[in-house]
Amino acid sequence: MPVWLDDFLWTYQSLIAALGVNGLLALSVYVVLAVGQLSLGQAAFMGLGAYASALLSLHASLPFPLVLLAAMGIPALAAIVVGLPTLRLSGVYLALATIGLGEIFRIFLIQSDFAGGALGLSGIPERAGFALIYGCLAAALTAIVLLSRSRVGRAMDAIRQDEAAAAASGVDLARYKLGALVASAMLAGLAGALNAHATAFIGPNDYGFDAAVAILSYALLGGIGSPFAPLLGALILTLLPEILRPLAEARMAVNGLIIVIAVLFMPHGLLAWRMPRLGARP
Repeated sequence: MPVWLDDFLWTYQSLIAALGVNGLLALSVYVVLAVGQLSLGQAAFMGLGAYASALLSLHASLPFPLVLLAAMGIPALAAIVVGLPTLRLSGVYLALATIGLGEIFRIFLIQSDFAGGALGLSGIPERAGFALIYGCLAAALTAIVLLSRSRVGRAMDAIRQDEAAAAASGVDLARYKLGALVASAMLAGLAGALNAHATAFIGPNDYGFDAAVAILSYALLGGIGSPFAPLLGALILTLLPEILRPLAEARMAVNGLIIVIAVLFMPHGLLAWRMPRLGARP
């Protein structure tokens, strides 16, 4: 490897890892928005995956693939517990339930000595390299693209457009909505595990309400016409603070102004292109 490339990767290793992790989080929020559901629980699901994987790595001698599976399975179970009583309701009930889940989880972590309390966990083995992070991102994106172009994708699109019409066509609304929430939780949990094993440190405040809004903003900025749109939003919102670093204290204000302008003048997102569905007319 050339010396300049090695220096570049070493200097920006945290940023490069964050781009891949945030890409997974963008896909996780896309999955639930694709069925017309508003979930603010991606940060909590990410935290569940991060802490589960970190604790297993620190206290159990498990192969890392099993650790990642556990980091996906535990948030999936939490999504089922939250989703079953709320997905049959309308409106913002899911958003409220997932906000509550996030705050309960954060407070629980702060009060838990085994999880490091308010100080968090450090010394997590750095097992997540660039190849693993971006390999997981590529696999997740490929799976979602294939799913979006299938009959399942058409059903999800129908639910987002008009639930009553989709139900009249025989689409099982509850099953699709719960499946989307579980898939979203698994992706967020995977992102949390990879982030924990890339940064070697996690804390309870990393998974609060601010983080949930930041993840949702990936889709608000990029759009939800295709899985590539929230990925673009995640790329921009992850890079902007670094690009604006020369502005010092003013960079966050400029960062926010850019986002507001983009949302106002592009209400459907920066990438409004919609992915063609299987069997759809050109």
